Amino acid sequence: MSYEVAVVGGGVGGLTAAALLAARGLKVCLLERQSEVGGCAATIEHAGHKFEPTHGLYCGWEVGGIFERLFSTLGTTPPRTRLQSTAYTVRLPDLIEVPRTTQIEDFEAHLASAFPECAPAAIDFYRGFANLTTRETEPKTIAAYLSHCSTRFRRFVDVQLQTLVQGSSDECSAELAASALDPQRQFWRIEGGAQSLIDTLAQSFKQSGGTLRLNSTGLRLAYGSNGVPIGVDLLSGEQVIVTRAIISNLTIWDTYGKLIGPTRTPRAISSSLKDLRAWGAYQMFLTLNKSVASSLPLRPVLALTDWQDNQPYDPEDAQLVFSLLADAANDRAEQSSAAVVSAYTNAEDWFSFHEDHTTHEERDQSMLERVWSRLHRALPELGEGSELIETATPRTSYESTRRRFGMIGRATSASGLTGGGAVEKPYPNVFLVGDTVSDGFGLEGIVQSSWNIANKVLSIGQ
Repeated sequence: MSYEVAVVGGGVGGLTAAALLAARGLKVCLLERQSEVGGCAATIEHAGHKFEPTHGLYCGWEVGGIFERLFSTLGTTPPRTRLQSTAYTVRLPDLIEVPRTTQIEDFEAHLASAFPECAPAAIDFYRGFANLTTRETEPKTIAAYLSHCSTRFRRFVDVQLQTLVQGSSDECSAELAASALDPQRQFWRIEGGAQSLIDTLAQSFKQSGGTLRLNSTGLRLAYGSNGVPIGVDLLSGEQVIVTRAIISNLTIWDTYGKLIGPTRTPRAISSSLKDLRAWGAYQMFLTLNKSVASSLPLRPVLALTDWQDNQPYDPEDAQLVFSLLADAANDRAEQSSAAVVSAYTNAEDWFSFHEDHTTHEERDQSMLERVWSRLHRALPELGEGSELIETATPRTSYESTRRRFGMIGRATSASGLTGGGAVEKPYPNVFLVGDTVSDGFGLEGIVQSSWNIANKVLSIGQ
């Protein structure tokens, strides 16, 4: 069957692009290999409990922000959100807490109290965001602006950057870091979590006449006699023909390695892709008894578990993110609340040609023990009031999503953080969306990049 646009992959990026194009009158087909849309942002269910795999840190919902523009264009009521005066708390290895609040005087007072050894420099660091620039011949990382600060404060910055944009101060550009850390930046809670956004986008897409095909795996692009893509070949043997564009919501590696194909990917692009990496996630899904849940903040806790003096920042051994379910306030009336603990891990380490299921289980158990120990040192108030329900590794992520090595988030090159969109496209009618090619951060960045791609697709043929 023929469509104007085919979108391969129903993550937030693919859903956003598909919904926008369908709302603007294009004939769009969305292909999703799983039985549900949402990708790695979708709510996970284990043993009758629901878990939100994201950290619950959402931006862009302010008046005039990307989500207001998105839902105005779609003509759809957006999910309900709540502005967070305190978005998250950073807990340091000595258990000192620094709330990330939009009340600037309070925030600076917390900085001065937590980092007395460099309080003026720490406060000046945040006040100087408006003057940060990357116009030099060689753009600086944010580390260049931390030279007068202590290692303790630098690690405070590192744990936030790693959580928000998947890179340390040594990797992150000054411009990107200033955007992510800006104390004026507002964070929101989405009622129902990211799943509410996913469900609303999917409903809008279908109401606009879009064709959603679940359990449909896009195998590779179909090419015309002139070598230009004309559609998508499905694993079922069917071919979906397009007249305007193909949008891939696969990772940047899978877009070229699977859809476009290694033989049709220019050598320069293949070389660039080999230099890109992304982190894997190790997650523990917990339930907390009512007493413990009521003693914990509803906002996420970014726990720095090791100062890592005199060495590059390695988040796998230095940080955790603890977050209660977005609707935990309602859950507190129940006997238990759901929580997720997330740690970074080198995704490729979980894969080996000779590794069997037993070896993976042993690796999972070893990681569980290390993370569990660090978690209870960082949040001693958990005590014995938590129960492990399930874990997720890069390998299990790959098995459910087929993302390369189960990688998630922004692509990182040897030269620092980059958006995968910086890799040049070989075809004018093929576009990429999603977390690995977003220039922003979080769902806001993914939706903004999908908005931009939808406008490019609309301009084709005009």
